[in-house]
Amino acid sequence: MSKNFIGLDAVKAETLADSLNDLLSNYQIFYMNVRGFHWNIKGSDFFELHLKFEELYNDLLLKVDEIAERVLTLGHRPTHSYSSYIERSEVKECKDVSDGKEAMTNIVESFAKLIGKQRELLSLAGDAEDEGTVSLMSDYISQQEKTVWMYRSYLGQ
Repeated sequence: MSKNFIGLDAVKAETLADSLNDLLSNYQIFYMNVRGFHWNIKGSDFFELHLKFEELYNDLLLKVDEIAERVLTLGHRPTHSYSSYIERSEVKECKDVSDGKEAMTNIVESFAKLIGKQRELLSLAGDAEDEGTVSLMSDYISQQEKTVWMYRSYLGQ
C-alpha cells in the first residue's frame, strides 16, 4: 500500500478527492442558486430573506474554498469549471425564483443532498483514517442539520 505525502493510502485519498470534487460541484451550483434567490427575492419577507440568503451564500462560499483546499491537501486537483459542476451536481440549477417559500424549499432539498453526500464522505474518510476530512464533514453536518431544522420551521414543516 503506497502512502501519499500526508500519510494516507494513495488509492483511498484519490477516492476521497473524487468524492470531494463531487461535493464541490454540488456546493457550487447551490451557491449560485442562493445568490439568485438573494438577488431576486420579492414579497413581504424580502428584508428577512434577503439577509438570510446573503448569510447563507457567504457560508457556502467559505465551504467551497475549504472543500477545494481539502482536495489539494489530498494531493489532487479541485474541479473548477461550471460545465463540470453542472454535469456532476445532483443539486440542479434553479432560475428566476422570487418566491420565498419556493426558494426555502429548494434550499432545504439542496441541504438534504449535501448532508447525504457528506455522510458518505464521513464514512469514506473514516475508513481511510483521514481525520482532516472527517472533521470537516462532521462540522458541516452538525451545522447544516440545525440550519435545515430552522428553515423547515420557517416553511411550517
